[in-house]
Amino acid sequence: MGVIMVQPTAPMPPFGAISAGANGHVVTVVLIAMFAMMLTALSYGRMARAYPVAGSAYTYVAREIHPALGYVTGWSMLLDYVVNPVICTIWCSKAMLGLFPMTGYAFWVVFFAVLFTLLNLRGIQATARTNQMLTIAMGVVIVWMLAAAVRYLTGMPQLTAVDFTRPFYDAERFSWMSISNGASIAVLTYIGFDGISTLSEEVKNPRRNILLGTVGTCLIIGILSTVQVYAAQMVWPASQPYPDSDTAYIHVAGRAGGALLFQVLSWTLVVATVGSASGAMLAGARLLYGMGRDGALPKSYFGFIHPVRRIPSRNVLLIGASCLIGAFLISYQMGAELLNFGALIGFMGVNLSVLMHYWVRGRDRSWSYLVLPGLGFLVCFYLWLSLSIPAKVIGAVWMATGLALGWWRTNGFKRSLLSFETAPEE
Repeated sequence: MGVIMVQPTAPMPPFGAISAGANGHVVTVVLIAMFAMMLTALSYGRMARAYPVAGSAYTYVAREIHPALGYVTGWSMLLDYVVNPVICTIWCSKAMLGLFPMTGYAFWVVFFAVLFTLLNLRGIQATARTNQMLTIAMGVVIVWMLAAAVRYLTGMPQLTAVDFTRPFYDAERFSWMSISNGASIAVLTYIGFDGISTLSEEVKNPRRNILLGTVGTCLIIGILSTVQVYAAQMVWPASQPYPDSDTAYIHVAGRAGGALLFQVLSWTLVVATVGSASGAMLAGARLLYGMGRDGALPKSYFGFIHPVRRIPSRNVLLIGASCLIGAFLISYQMGAELLNFGALIGFMGVNLSVLMHYWVRGRDRSWSYLVLPGLGFLVCFYLWLSLSIPAKVIGAVWMATGLALGWWRTNGFKRSLLSFETAPEE
């Protein structure tokens, strides 16, 4: 589930943007981003060990720091989980419109919004089986791409040892500023791993397996991404401009494997986006359920569990409606920035929660519970500061809406905002 939430093909869509930001050092910045996200992933796993319940960053911050800050964190993360399937709906609709221009954008928006909703209404086991099949399909195409790249490179006997190391370090293009800029963009490759923690109540031995699954997902995605972007940079060196940076990786596939691979990879990225949207909707529905169960949102609606499928079906329907409406209201670029606004606030909160739970409260004052989450917080804070002003303004409006809702729920914050039902670890 974690791999499909992030997507095995995660570095392909932003490949061109990362290359431009890093001045060609895509492999290097993907590895740096993997290290940065594994710090936060470790914090997620440690907090899931302490609180094996649905709710993710919202639960951890509310219990460890303050319920009001937990509510704010949950509301910001909700923006992440709601916007993710919205931008997936936008991307898939426009991709299919390009393949079938006579159908119309509105038709594909309705199609994908309904598809994502139906996938999640089937229940967790059915969703897991669907995502396993999607992962296998994407894996086959990735192997095909890598094989085509190897075959293409074997036909270039003039390659030298310097050519094979240039994707890691190119003296003519290297600068610390470009590496820093590229790494901040490359972090987007890993966003989605945190959704695993929302499934704490549906896995065996969550105190152990959520940590392994979260960190393992970042490691697997990091290795897959490194191999994919290395092959791409070997086939198409950064010194050669791409016809379109937004679809750079597809053009690389076309050079390596011809028109057939170009078409197949295009379809594969549509399939991958379907999986990403389904996973984000699944996580968002469970985050809403956690907030509803704890009283942050109206429990009668958001805390409802379907008696047969055992899923928060009303929340799934609500996010599905958001996909349908949001795809007509915002652009893909703005949606992506809004997603980062919410996700990074949640990441910062989780890292601070680890500091509070293990170090400040003395659960375990080893150096790792101070240094690692501290570094994770600083990295996320830096990335959050780098967001565009329009994204910050819209994000601030979203946060103000959440605070207004909290004020209404507590009669002007005169009573407790949350009421937890599940006790933390002893």
